Amino acid sequence: MKKKAFFSWSGGKDSALALYYALQNSEYHVAKLVTNVTAGQRKIAVHGVRKTMLQAQALQTGLPLQQMVMPSNPTMPVYDVAMTQTLAGLRAEGFATGIYGDIFLQDLRNFRQQALAKEGLTAAFPLWQKEPLLLMEQFIILGFKAIVVCVNGSMLPQNFLGRIIDQQFLDDLPQGVDVCGENGEYHSYVFDGPLFIKPIAFTFGNITCRWLTAPLPPQQPIGSNETVAAGKIPFWYQDILPA
Repeated sequence: MKKKAFFSWSGGKDSALALYYALQNSEYHVAKLVTNVTAGQRKIAVHGVRKTMLQAQALQTGLPLQQMVMPSNPTMPVYDVAMTQTLAGLRAEGFATGIYGDIFLQDLRNFRQQALAKEGLTAAFPLWQKEPLLLMEQFIILGFKAIVVCVNGSMLPQNFLGRIIDQQFLDDLPQGVDVCGENGEYHSYVFDGPLFIKPIAFTFGNITCRWLTAPLPPQQPIGSNETVAAGKIPFWYQDILPA
């Protein structure tokens, strides 16, 4: 019997490719997408994509979507409580496995495995330790299309925002930047590909910048309107809207 699985969906390229592989795997029955969204802005955590665009993705996959609503900058205790409640609910619904799109971040993999194990769930990682360039080439060959919606300004210039992820994009990445953005260099939004019934139409909105104090992890950017200050990293966001 297939294991009933939920997929931790971010809306980006790694997430889409991992879901594609999971759906091809006869071991799992992927029955739901689960996404973290911020309470005030109602956007996908980290990526900064609007909830309406997230819902459009779920609609095109044909999978139900569950949103785990979090504060903009949750403390670990707050995050842990929300995660525990979410996982316990999923377990009560008969889910046995959570599937994630992580590639190399061992600490994050350990964290996910430990959190799921506490609720009697297992974790699966379809992309784990696969060669990043091969993953990106496969993403493009399969017909996925994505645009860059966030860049870490200390690693990539702002003009990478809004670019289509294609071979030219990969060729233009500066030396030292992971092609999958696994170190937080950039984040993306998938709008077409083999997972979707039809492409998602969108238009570009405003570009904004948020600032992150250097010691904090790039997964938790903070909002600010201040100018560049020593010890802070700019994160640039391209807003996208339904067309």
